[in-house]
Amino acid sequence: MSEWLANAIWSIVPTIFAGILFWLLIRTILRADRTERREYSRIEAQERAKAGLPPRPDSGA
Repeated sequence: MSEWLANAIWSIVPTIFAGILFWLLIRTILRADRTERREYSRIEAQERAKAGLPPRPDSGA
């Protein structure tokens, strides 16, 4: 019985590791995208203010 359990655990470990790695990768990509969009909006607002344009209306999203 213990041999079967050890085989089952060693079969599941790579899948769990790959799942965690995939989750971390997607999480990092999404955070980077969110930060980039926030910074782009901040810079755009500064440039619009310098040019004397009104603030960009929010899209509501």
